[in-house]
Formats: sequence, structure tokens, C-alpha cells
Amino acid sequence: MAIWVDADACPILIRTILFKAARRTGVQLTLIANQFIKTPTAANITALQVPQGFDVADNEIVKRVEPDDLVITSDIPLAAEIMDKGAHALTPRGELYELDTIRQKLNMRDFMDSIRSSGVHVGGGPPPMRAADRQQFANHLDRYLAKHTHL
Repeated sequence: MAIWVDADACPILIRTILFKAARRTGVQLTLIANQFIKTPTAANITALQVPQGFDVADNEIVKRVEPDDLVITSDIPLAAEIMDKGAHALTPRGELYELDTIRQKLNMRDFMDSIRSSGVHVGGGPPPMRAADRQQFANHLDRYLAKHTHL
């Protein structure tokens, strides 16, 4: 079991929670991004910088992910793709994607993209990260690690 992070858009506070969890459990944590990501010195924590380009980091995660791995991402298409491989996806806000709803989320995302591309202004993006979001993320991560690491 490993944790993969779609790190380009992952908030620093969430990365800090992940670093602490990786140190505590010994689980392999890999951050994948198009830019340099500073990580603590630990054998089980690594960062992989991939070339710039559309979905390059996402494709690298899909290539490497194994069943029961956990991927931290807000990217719904990436979440759907890794779930097809038997992995799990958790957003930085603490929402664990579910198999029975990921297709609905993907369809809604595609629908909203088509509306935006037709020139209609829709929303202003997600609200700022709150303390409750960080706590929900930490709680989901702890439950996942307890279930999958047998600690």
C-alpha cells in the first residue's frame, strides 16, 4: 500500500499532514508534480518531478498506482481512472470518492466544462480551505491507514 499525491494542486497544510502520517506509519508517500516539491528527509517520502504538460503528472500516477493504494487528488478524471485500477482517491478536503458516485461526478464535471466552454460563467471555484476541511482530511486519512496498514 502506498500513497500518491497529485501535488501540483495539493495545499501545503495537507502535505504536512501526509508527511506526519508517512513518518508515523512508514507507508511510502510519493508526491508527483510538474515542479519541484520540497519533502522531508525520510526513506519512505519522495517527490517525483515530471515534465510540464497537460496531465503528465496524472498519467504518471495512473502508471504507477496499484490496487489498494491511496491517491490524494481533487481531479475527478484522475480519481475515476485510478479507481478503475482498484485504488482509492481522497480529496485534500477530505472527501473519499466512492465507486457508486464517481461516474456521476465525472458526468457533472464534463457537463459544467461544456457550459463554461460555451461562454457561460459558472461559479468562482471552490471556497477557501477551512480548518474543518483539514480535520476531515486527517480523519479520513487516519481511518484509511488504520484499515490498510494493520497498525
